[in-house]
Amino acid sequence: MSEPLVLGIETSCDETGIGIVRGRTLLSNTIASSMDEHARYGGVVPEVAARAHLEALQPAIDAALAEADVRLADLDAVAVTSGPGLAGALMVGVGAAKGLAVALDKPLYAVNHLVGHIAADILTPEAAPLEYPTIALLVSGGHTSLLHVRDLITDVELLGETVDDAAGEAFDKVARLLSLPYPGGPEIDRAAVGGDPDAIRFPRGLSRASDLAKHRYDFSFSGLKTAVARWVERFEAENAAAGGDARDLPIADIAASFREAVVDVLVTKALAACADLGVPRLLLGGGVIANRRLREVALARAAEAGVTVRIPPLSLCTDNGAMIAALAAELIASGRPASTLGFGADSTLPVTEIQVAEAVPA
Repeated sequence: MSEPLVLGIETSCDETGIGIVRGRTLLSNTIASSMDEHARYGGVVPEVAARAHLEALQPAIDAALAEADVRLADLDAVAVTSGPGLAGALMVGVGAAKGLAVALDKPLYAVNHLVGHIAADILTPEAAPLEYPTIALLVSGGHTSLLHVRDLITDVELLGETVDDAAGEAFDKVARLLSLPYPGGPEIDRAAVGGDPDAIRFPRGLSRASDLAKHRYDFSFSGLKTAVARWVERFEAENAAAGGDARDLPIADIAASFREAVVDVLVTKALAACADLGVPRLLLGGGVIANRRLREVALARAAEAGVTVRIPPLSLCTDNGAMIAALAAELIASGRPASTLGFGADSTLPVTEIQVAEAVPA
């Protein structure tokens, strides 16, 4: 089946994503976010996210079907994120997908959330087909991963990942330090306007020569967050001692300098992987790719290095069901059997498991 009609369900974090694709054609990308419910906590609360998914799933499915102008009976398959992500949130999507597949008597494909972010690229009709191998840098609130993609549905290797905070988490925590609203990414971006990215030299995690031997492609942002906190504490103390207002922080300079440190590490390590492995292609994905400075620096430095950069539409960079449906559609088109119903939510699913619980052909 070359162009299967697939409905994808994504509930790995705080966004309920329902997407419908026909092969590589996007028909619907419906997202219901519970971000506002988490804002007062300054971060995602797993129990709140799971409850929000329960409430949003049916309306989101109805909206996606209406936008795509198809019926449930028309579907060729159902797809769902099995992991990685928040266990409780994943369970809601997995349970809904199993119920839907059984009720409709349709095949079910359980797939990997991170590989789904790569599959989002194939839903860009004006772009040339994705070439392999490619290096993929996925940056979101919960994940910062560097992948070597030799083939989307058969061969994805994890080169490195965050050893503590993901980049998106660091943005949220620093935003809170600066009394900026949640989510931190867009707020830091706005606050950095007019700021000097070189005003404060914040540390670049796992970038020293002694770190690179073991962690060449890994990321660490916890120390950066702590460095920002210590700088703010010193500034406030010194300013107060001099008779100034302790709250008179140079927010724009802090935000721009922090953002520059994050961007520098992400781009440097991604391009190092391209150079080391001889791969002149880099795919960017995940919600943090919406950061303007990250895109600017990645494009400029990649051009200098002779590396081609691909960025899916920003609407497909955040968590969404369309990317899950697209990955399943590729599996179906290649003749891969559906998943059995024996899988569950796996919060630590390794990226090498592109499809979960694949049925063994008789």
